[in-house]
Amino acid sequence: QVQLVESGGGLVQSGGSLRLSCAASGRTFSRYAMGWFRQAPGKEREFVAAISWRPISWNGVDNTNYADSVKGRFTISRDNAKNTVYLQMNSLKPEDTAVYYCAASASTYSDAVDEYHYWGQGTQVTVSS
Repeated sequence: QVQLVESGGGLVQSGGSLRLSCAASGRTFSRYAMGWFRQAPGKEREFVAAISWRPISWNGVDNTNYADSVKGRFTISRDNAKNTVYLQMNSLKPEDTAVYYCAASASTYSDAVDEYHYWGQGTQVTVSS
């Protein structure tokens, strides 16, 4: 069982930055892939970014995955010692406005909602134009 609590959301102007955090309970956090998803009013929940339980492979490959809409602007990272995953969001746009959810997957750092077994309650991000 993993419990997730997001924080760091808020109101920011277009072009600004925010850093979301997701604190996880449980001693097995390091074994889970972690993802960020978002849901805007009237829209389906969509993938934002994900990171493997091992962010960097033995051969230096970066085990992260991003939606095209956020590539180059958002960065996902994790600190297994702190049981925390982060989402650094730069150059924010009004279309990034949504509730952002943290999620944990026992399988892979997928972009599919159904691959994630545990979810946080979400944190609101609002970007004004």
